[in-house]
Amino acid sequence: MHSGNASGYDRRSGLILIKPSGVDYEKLRPQDLVAVHLNGQIAQPEEIPDKIQSQLNPSVDTKIHLGLYRADPKLGGIVHTHSCFATAWAALGKAIPCALTAIADEFGGAIPCAPYVDPIEEKITGAILENRSRGPAILLGQHGVFAFDISPQAALKAAVMVEDAARTLSIAAGMGKLRPLTKRNLSLWWERYHTSYGQSSKTL
Repeated sequence: MHSGNASGYDRRSGLILIKPSGVDYEKLRPQDLVAVHLNGQIAQPEEIPDKIQSQLNPSVDTKIHLGLYRADPKLGGIVHTHSCFATAWAALGKAIPCALTAIADEFGGAIPCAPYVDPIEEKITGAILENRSRGPAILLGQHGVFAFDISPQAALKAAVMVEDAARTLSIAAGMGKLRPLTKRNLSLWWERYHTSYGQSSKTL
């Protein structure tokens, strides 16, 4: 349908593209994305490289995205979801424990859950910033997921991995007691993933 939202920030132009409010994803077109400045002002067509500006209202969470971009200069993409299994953990106010090496790789520890806050943009932004860990995602108590990274693609990957981890651990918890990785083992997997995984490293 249309729950959640996503944005991308091009720091060279200073423009953020964000999903319009209340538009179903299957109806969404590239030209429907709304371009805004970091100060929250709607960009004028002449300020946009392709001169295309949506006539739709931006997401009601726009101020949250802008606050996160202002607070963390490394961020270039944000994805907010209400994905089923991750939101189930958020409904309980529980962090997703680091009981899988894949969670250690991507998130460097448990995926934290911020306490419930009222739907006031500054409070939500503050809760994310206060409770986030070194990983690229956080649960919001009784709400959903915010994922954030250097690009929209990376933020989407993080959001998908949060849901996958939440689903897998929900199944595992029904089979027995979850056993989080030790701090030592967690660090080993995190360091390996962030120093030698992929094609950037040539060492053996």
